[in-house]
Amino acid sequence: MTKIDTIIFDLGGVLVDWKPEYVYREVFNGNEEKVQWFLNTVCTNDWNIEQDAGRTIKEAVAIKIAEFPQYEEWIQLYYKEWHHMFSGPIKENVSLFKKIKSSGNYKVYALTNWSAETWPIALKLFPFLNDFDGVVVSGQEKTRKPFLAIYNVLLNRYNIIPENAIFIDDNEENIIAAKKLKLQSVHYKNPSQLLKSVHSYQVIF
Repeated sequence: MTKIDTIIFDLGGVLVDWKPEYVYREVFNGNEEKVQWFLNTVCTNDWNIEQDAGRTIKEAVAIKIAEFPQYEEWIQLYYKEWHHMFSGPIKENVSLFKKIKSSGNYKVYALTNWSAETWPIALKLFPFLNDFDGVVVSGQEKTRKPFLAIYNVLLNRYNIIPENAIFIDDNEENIIAAKKLKLQSVHYKNPSQLLKSVHSYQVIF
């Protein structure tokens, strides 16, 4: 087996639990049908990921208000209340990250789809995000997963040999892209599965 010297974490859904539902359940008084309607029709995932790819929040909000002027107040809340879209860190996985990092046996990086404008807020909310050997933030690079360009930014910037690295992500599309570049990959499902997968690569910490 190839000797692993690098671990690459996705952040949202792996190390921190982020869901717009946490805000809009308050807005719609727990009416899950309305919450899902709003997030599938108005402030959709496809809209949000364009901010991850570098579009400004100001432009994004303006586009949505022009499309759905009757919902302006709810649209504005998406980024005004963005910091309340977290339930917190995923503790088991953050513990795993810290153990791997403190072992000194591996370089540990993050590759994340994240708005450049909200990233500084995330660093304050979750100080452990400052502890990586390096982070590539999609919004800063103006491209996002699963496009291969952002993986190559990470690999080239930090001189990572793909075959010697494990990439962990909860999005299957992102895993498929990583495998095209010969990154060892773990499609994250839950903390116990992640721990078993990491051990299967003989990662010692």
